[in-house]
Amino acid sequence: MDVRDKRDLYNGFGDTLARAFELVVTPLVFALLGRLLDGWLDTTPVFTVALGAFGLAGTVLRMYFGYEAAMKRHEQAGPWARR
Repeated sequence: MDVRDKRDLYNGFGDTLARAFELVVTPLVFALLGRLLDGWLDTTPVFTVALGAFGLAGTVLRMYFGYEAAMKRHEQAGPWARR
C-alpha cells in the first residue's frame, strides 16, 4: 500500500471519528443547557427536549450540507467533469 493511500485512509478514519463524536456530543451539550435552563426556570423538561432536538437537527443539517459540498468538489475534480 502506497504512503499516500495510507494517509488518505487514516484521514478518513479521523474524519469519521470526529463526525461521530460531533453527532453525539453536540445534542447532549444543547440538552444539558436546556436542563440547566429548565432547572433555573422550574419548568418541565421542555427546554431540554427542544434544545436537544435543535442541536441534533443542526448537526444533521451541517453534515448533510458538508457532504453535498464535498461531493460537488469531488465531481468537479474528476476526469468526467466538463472543463
